[in-house]
Amino acid sequence: MATRYWLLKAEPDSRVVKGKDVKFSVDDFEAVQTSPWEGVRNYQARNFMKEMQIGEQAFFYHSNCKNPGIAATAEVAKMAYPDYTAWDSSHPYFDAKSDKDSPRWYMVDLLFKSRTRHFVPLSLIKRIASGQGDQPPEEVKYIGEDGVRALKAMDLVTRGRLSVQRVEEDAWEAITKLAENGGWDASTLAKSSKSSKGRKKKTDKTTSNDASHEELQDEAGTSTTPKPQERDDEVDEPVPKKPRTRSKRKQEDEGDEDKPATRTRGKRTKTS
Repeated sequence: MATRYWLLKAEPDSRVVKGKDVKFSVDDFEAVQTSPWEGVRNYQARNFMKEMQIGEQAFFYHSNCKNPGIAATAEVAKMAYPDYTAWDSSHPYFDAKSDKDSPRWYMVDLLFKSRTRHFVPLSLIKRIASGQGDQPPEEVKYIGEDGVRALKAMDLVTRGRLSVQRVEEDAWEAITKLAENGGWDASTLAKSSKSSKGRKKKTDKTTSNDASHEELQDEAGTSTTPKPQERDDEVDEPVPKKPRTRSKRKQEDEGDEDKPATRTRGKRTKTS
């Protein structure tokens, strides 16, 4: 079987849901070392976790923050098992239709491996992927044309909102080179990102419901046609409960995405 790689997202900034802080940064991950990846409520993301095997490698990604990007590497420490938080009514992402006898949601355990030598921001990946042709920018020419083509095909670029994603081997190698070698000017990227956000706000008024948004998924992971009035800024599967209200969150470079997995800070788990 070919080696498989993954990318999983979490929120590094505090955000309180139902009285609980769902923050889980690279600092939190490094402190607990092993963590269950609970709280995923998207069928496609769940299906990806059910495919994961012990020992497979993953990128740990900071999401829903001012500077989203890849902060660390991790390893699958335990294969998928029922996400018991789904039947905990006090949990931020409780699902009344999931229970012990008929679990709907699953999670894996991830083992922290190491921080990336250089944080790899989404703005850099998008800059490389949006370039004309396959020639990499001068400061990261070491990834080569193959690396550029690999980044252009990443789900992170083409389907940014999904919180658990596959990473092809060539894209894994390109990101690893970026993380090890660096070379870009972070301040320049930050200015470029702010400028692109300003332009995006103008176009979003007329394209908020177009095909660039993530498709809705049914339980089998099959695409369904989204109805604009039923869209949810965080979840991209049919919501099992009656429509909820929520405060409007500022969307960063990634645009809409499903909820990154939630974690209880300071919770240490043992692998088995």
